[in-house]
Amino acid sequence: MAYEFVLVEQDGPVATITMNRPGRRNALSLGHLRELQAAFAEVAASEASGIVLAGAGKVFSAGHDFADVASADLHGVRALLRTCTDLCQTIQSVPQVVVARVHGLATAAGCQLVATCDLAVAAESAAFAAPGGKGGWFCHTPMVSIARNVGRKRAMELALTGDMIDARTAYEWGLVNRVVADSDLDKEVASLLAAATRGSRRSKGLGKETLYAQLDRPEADAYALALEVMAAASQTEEAREGMAAFMEKRSPVWPG
Repeated sequence: MAYEFVLVEQDGPVATITMNRPGRRNALSLGHLRELQAAFAEVAASEASGIVLAGAGKVFSAGHDFADVASADLHGVRALLRTCTDLCQTIQSVPQVVVARVHGLATAAGCQLVATCDLAVAAESAAFAAPGGKGGWFCHTPMVSIARNVGRKRAMELALTGDMIDARTAYEWGLVNRVVADSDLDKEVASLLAAATRGSRRSKGLGKETLYAQLDRPEADAYALALEVMAAASQTEEAREGMAAFMEKRSPVWPG
């Protein structure tokens, strides 16, 4: 489908979804969020095995578009935040591996998107913040995903100070998986995505779904869920082929 604020490109098994509002620093207006949601749904139904989320222009994303927020009433802001929440849940529910390609700034809801993606690679130029803590509108929803990446004390520091952290600190805190020179960003994104999409696409999708489902459960509940899913998955064609290939010392041939 045609988009105004988003670019969708496919190169073999990899689809790239690019936020394309460089003049607004890829601010997440309601229309932009809706197009991102539609783009992820479109790619989810495709044969792609991996998705790169990128931003056009000088920054990844500056977060919610205050031009939208300032003119909206309570119901309008609730709809904006609900759409962003739905987008984050979609990113984690699609069967493909999603890698954030981060350059420049990723702040507020832009940082939320980085934290939401399965994996993230940052250029050395990247910087991250939840700046609401030093303003008048706290970053309540962005901190849901950010806190799940960095832990309580670091989440509190990000949220309460609103201060920016550089890419190396984001790596040390667990917000991104890799930090590379800006010139190597695309190469490292492709390398990580290639490694993360090896194997059966169907098995990987089920694994991603189950991992997110168990992460925040008590340990006993997490084991109960993972045990049943793993037992059931052992009966699939993909599991049977993978085990047979291993025992027969050959490369697997995945169904479909």
